[in-house]
Amino acid sequence: MMTTVRFAPSPTGYIHIGNARTALFNWLHAKRDKGRFILRLDDTDQARSEQKFADAIVEDLRWLGIVPDDTVRQSDRFALYEDAAEKLKAAGLLYPCYETPDELERRRRLRLSRRLPPVYGREALKLSPEERAELQSQGRQPHWRFLLPNFEDDPFTPRPTIVKWDDVVRGPQQVDLASLSDPVLIRADGTWLYTLPSVVDDGDLGVTDIIRGDDHVTNTGVQLVLFDALDLPRPRFGHHNLLTDPTGAGLSKRTGAQSIRGLRDDGLEPMAVASMATLIGTSHSVEPFEDLNRLAQIFDASTASKSAARYDEGELQALNRAILHELPFEEVEERLRKLGIEGPDAASFWRIVRANLDRFDEAAAWWAIVQHGPGRIVPFESDDDRAFAKEAFEYLPGGVWDETIWKRWTDAVKAASGRKGRALFMPLRLALTGRRSGPELADLVALLGRERTLARRP
Repeated sequence: MMTTVRFAPSPTGYIHIGNARTALFNWLHAKRDKGRFILRLDDTDQARSEQKFADAIVEDLRWLGIVPDDTVRQSDRFALYEDAAEKLKAAGLLYPCYETPDELERRRRLRLSRRLPPVYGREALKLSPEERAELQSQGRQPHWRFLLPNFEDDPFTPRPTIVKWDDVVRGPQQVDLASLSDPVLIRADGTWLYTLPSVVDDGDLGVTDIIRGDDHVTNTGVQLVLFDALDLPRPRFGHHNLLTDPTGAGLSKRTGAQSIRGLRDDGLEPMAVASMATLIGTSHSVEPFEDLNRLAQIFDASTASKSAARYDEGELQALNRAILHELPFEEVEERLRKLGIEGPDAASFWRIVRANLDRFDEAAAWWAIVQHGPGRIVPFESDDDRAFAKEAFEYLPGGVWDETIWKRWTDAVKAASGRKGRALFMPLRLALTGRRSGPELADLVALLGRERTLARRP
């Protein structure tokens, strides 16, 4: 069977680098096996789901290099969930409960005070049809719970019931169903919680492998028996470690922490983000990869650590610089053109300037310097340095203007002034660029040509 994975974000905000980690784990897992990747928009929460976020998710995934083989919306699939719920009700596995949140909280506290686990006691199963009718006549609408198979004959006498699976990431895992409450699948207002629609979709779409954050490990035990109850094949599950912010707190779409949209707007390269999101918190070193195909060749979900990985913005910046510094002109020519960088000098300019960039769009400022000069008062360290730089232009050699011009010029200036090292080079750099650091001056002067070089005389 073809490996089929899914990434299932809710369109209630912009996805962040932690969400991208899940998407990339699935994409690379499928890519390695020549499988399929499904984008499932979990938009059952109609009040909070927005089209702009759905569109943004698609755009952000495409920016990372992920193009789904299929895209579905849960809001289009409610009929499937209704059919599944009716099947469970008919089997006696989905039962109505009428407790209010306050009543459930009181029961939870009571169990804790008795040093009992805060597990739902299935009191609703004891209600007679008349009692249910009376509660409904009072205006109470039921929420619906899935009856876990953690008992033999008496649901009020649960026994240890171990659900095991071989986790794609974490290896052998197990959950004891006796330690869990029967999960609510349908709220009192009739809306769906995550569990049932997710299982129904995975079965209907032929998902074979589910890789997600390790905050879902306990949910997996419930979902596996729900697959069984609905006569659906069990997929393989994998649970990767989560990313945290520098304080150790989890990332959140609600706060916009490290959103992919924000990283894009900040000028980060997509493969810097993809490399970081995939490799951090694994046994593989965090290094830049040129594309997802190369990353897929080394990807192995099982190398993820079992502990959370702390996201390091500085490390991401370093990856971004490393990628920029190696990008060939052919790959960025169109991007440069959009910045107004084109013409016969463009390829040489990129080769000279790329090693000095933290962000791609910084190339535009350097292009302006090459074409038009510093464009501002040059901040010489002293009047002597300014006078020195002005006089140095008197020694600019004639003849062929090539890569030797810088050495010929500075040799002549050194002989005339006695200056050397930083005292010689810094005033010339400031005159030529207006900056204290930048590309190799030998390359830059060769690119400028005689006329543009002379135009920079203080």
